[in-house]
Amino acid sequence: MPIRNIAIGDTREATHPDALKAALAEFISTLIFVFAGEGSGMAFNKLTDNGAASPAGLVAAALAHAFALFVAVSVGANISGGHVNPAVTFGAFVGGNISLLRGILYWIAQLAGSTVACLLLKFSTGGLATSAFALSAGVGVWNAFVFEIVMTFGLVYTVYATAVDPKKGSLGTIAPIAIGFIVGANILAGGAFDGASMNPAVSFGPALVSWSWTNHWVYWAGPLVGGGLAGLIYETIFIGHGDHEQLPTTDY
Repeated sequence: MPIRNIAIGDTREATHPDALKAALAEFISTLIFVFAGEGSGMAFNKLTDNGAASPAGLVAAALAHAFALFVAVSVGANISGGHVNPAVTFGAFVGGNISLLRGILYWIAQLAGSTVACLLLKFSTGGLATSAFALSAGVGVWNAFVFEIVMTFGLVYTVYATAVDPKKGSLGTIAPIAIGFIVGANILAGGAFDGASMNPAVSFGPALVSWSWTNHWVYWAGPLVGGGLAGLIYETIFIGHGDHEQLPTTDY
């Protein structure tokens, strides 16, 4: 069971130069991802004079996030594993593939990267608002909670299948694009309902900079539950612990 491999870690690991480099890579990757993803939404609002959401805007958001995540995961993969998402880090922790202290270090870096990206966007656009995630009319918090669980489950399950599983073979070469594709597809599925976050860091930066926290808990609870379930299920059923070696600490 993966619970046997869950580790707290120690302060030496959390302060090791390699861990600090990995955290810096997470900070930069998340900054890249949020700047492009949030920036695409701000650009659409400016071009439409803050007009109503449209199918074209949804498709544009899905493409921007898919492309940006593909790049963000790719540039961080060899250093930190390219998590770019606290829910992915949590799923890796539940599966016994990263220690708690190293995971917390990643979380801090991811949240900081998202916040700095939103601050840069606000400054470079002359003070335009960074829109916090919000529920659409007629969508309840529990509807959104389930949406976030299911979408993040699909994301973290994809991460495990293409990047974590030691049997992945050559499939690992397409992991970044597969991860980007599932995020883009999920935005097309859930973007019109709750914004389709799947990533607490992506939700945190805009909420902090705009100081808008309405229903913000949904964008933490849903992804963490979905990511944790995906990590637990994939690690327990499809990887197991009698047929592979423990992954190096530089991987997920």
